[in-house]
Amino acid sequence: MTATLPAPRTPGRYRISVVCLGNICRSPMADVVLNARVADAGLDDRVTVVSAGTGDWHVGDAMDHRAAALLTDRGYDASRHRAQQVLAHWLDEHDLVLAMDAANLADLRALASGVVDGERLRAFRDFDPEGAGDVPDPYYGGDAGFRTVLAMVERTADEIVAGLERVVTG
Repeated sequence: MTATLPAPRTPGRYRISVVCLGNICRSPMADVVLNARVADAGLDDRVTVVSAGTGDWHVGDAMDHRAAALLTDRGYDASRHRAQQVLAHWLDEHDLVLAMDAANLADLRALASGVVDGERLRAFRDFDPEGAGDVPDPYYGGDAGFRTVLAMVERTADEIVAGLERVVTG
């Protein structure tokens, strides 16, 4: 059983941010896939998805070339991504903030320092129908790691969008 999405702060609108370490691999992959799935569901006029990193060393950079190539090969548009860093006030502006791993979640909790309630600050894989845990960082590995991450992201995105259909339109 996957987690339930928190209610939107503004009825009929929903803002999601996906966060990893540098915002060049995992979170932008999730951002691109979630945005595509949201558009496919006809919710893109009501749902906004963005991504960021807890670190600042890649700010302004494009997505990792391996992540972008895989997404492009699978029919997604990875060309528009530019890395950005999450800021504390930003956490309170989203209905749901999804961390890609436990370290990212701990960093976000420290940054939030009470600004975001626990229901809105969650692990990405809390919504994975195949189980919770970390989305592994593929940065130092090979192509197989990126394919593993994309599979996790796609099935989790499908669950999130199904939940969005209920909370945004329901």
